[in-house]
Amino acid sequence: MLIQRKEYLSKLIAFQNKQLIKIVTGIRRCGKSTLLYQYQNWLLEHGAEKEQIVSVNFEDIDFEELMDYKKLYSYLKEKMIVGKMTYIFLDEIQHVKDFPKVIESLYIQENVDIYITGSNAYMLSSEIATLISGRYVQIEMLPLSFREYIESTGSMADRGVKYTEYLENSSFPYALELKGQPDEIRDYLEGLYNTIVVKDIVNRRKITDTMMLKSVLRFVFDNIGNPLSSKKIADTMTSYGRKIDTKTVEKYLEALTESYIIYQAKRYDIKGKQYLKTLEKYYVVDIGLRYMLLGSRQADAGHILENVIYLELLRRGYDVYVGKIESFEVDFVAQNSRGIYYVQVALSVRDEKTLERELRPLLSIRDHYPKVLLTMDEDPETQYDGIRRINARDWLLGLTD
Repeated sequence: MLIQRKEYLSKLIAFQNKQLIKIVTGIRRCGKSTLLYQYQNWLLEHGAEKEQIVSVNFEDIDFEELMDYKKLYSYLKEKMIVGKMTYIFLDEIQHVKDFPKVIESLYIQENVDIYITGSNAYMLSSEIATLISGRYVQIEMLPLSFREYIESTGSMADRGVKYTEYLENSSFPYALELKGQPDEIRDYLEGLYNTIVVKDIVNRRKITDTMMLKSVLRFVFDNIGNPLSSKKIADTMTSYGRKIDTKTVEKYLEALTESYIIYQAKRYDIKGKQYLKTLEKYYVVDIGLRYMLLGSRQADAGHILENVIYLELLRRGYDVYVGKIESFEVDFVAQNSRGIYYVQVALSVRDEKTLERELRPLLSIRDHYPKVLLTMDEDPETQYDGIRRINARDWLLGLTD
């Protein structure tokens, strides 16, 4: 099943032939290679010839010898067509040592349009950022949104059932091929999880205590949406009899976020308009992975919804923070070039005291940016002093603006 990733594809099309290196990043198996394939087909349908497209996947053993950056550059140079645009696609390029040298040399050639992907933020470390600063655009890719999932598996009328499936069956595109078979999905996710931990974290960061890394990751998975600090994690691990210092925890958290398996949401003081350096929150890239590791816990439904909303805000192009206003917390302060969007998330607000508690932080904000309260209540949209209360599934599906 080939799932169309329309939003991401439209971004690539918008940057076609622009003198910018297109970098697609995201966790393993989120669909980066498929996106490049879809874009290559689009190029062919819109006038490009096969000879103009050069594609190398560095996880394919056929290209193993090209992991030498000099051989890679020679190979690509030979493929270039004089007088015509050559579209170069380099998939999972982080496997090539010194690859920024290749990218920089390609960039200065005429009629070359470069697209690269990577499953680790190491790609955008200081080395590559320094070499190609100001000459690239990054497209951050995530697994399927709820809308993409439902478009691929059913109709909008099934959205209640489909939301549960979306969480349990995973948002990774390949999981759809397993057609809801729990054991097969679990095996797939377990294999993916172990590959990410070993290939993208342990090997790259040369981490020796794999069990401790997994313990920290498990703790973060179990505490999505809760304020965390390196010290709190270190103290908790130590209380379990697994002694670890704060600096090691920080190193692990950095490695985990680099691999895109977790995302960090920093805190933002709304009134003081400044970013805070303590008690960040973390969210997991896929709830199916969390279920695989921890099992499904109904008591976590509120934090799980919060996690899903957080990822959707990222998909929609926002930088997302946890808001602080006086002594209250706003779940998300979403910022982009158009301004700010405040989002509060609750499983249900049918209880008056709960509704009052969830509205209070938003009512404390004195600016005029949009404010929304997202819940799973199947009630008509309501407004409270300019704050819109919307069904979360409708919002996720884009049925409301």
